[in-house]
Amino acid sequence: MQFCKLEIFIPQTHLTQLQTALQNVDAGHIGNYDSCLSYSEVIGTWRPLQNAHPYLGKQNEISQEIELKVEVRIKIDDLEKTIQAIKNIHPYETPVINIIPLLNEI
Repeated sequence: MQFCKLEIFIPQTHLTQLQTALQNVDAGHIGNYDSCLSYSEVIGTWRPLQNAHPYLGKQNEISQEIELKVEVRIKIDDLEKTIQAIKNIHPYETPVINIIPLLNEI
């Protein structure tokens, strides 16, 4: 397998920063195009526990906010540098980044 897809959940306010960070590590490069990604609005819920330092929300209270789910294809060889680039700009204490292997090599 050569590629995987990342699903990144991030506040709408940080989309431009994320796009720049992904472009800087060549994430979303498909054929003769770069900066290829898609995003959609989702509603996220979470409850910060005792030692949490949440970007949004209060300890021991369930929060609900609109977020973006950003999807981008990357080379598996670039996974570590891409994850680090995301963490460098992501406001959440623990970013949600799902890594999904892709079977197609196109």
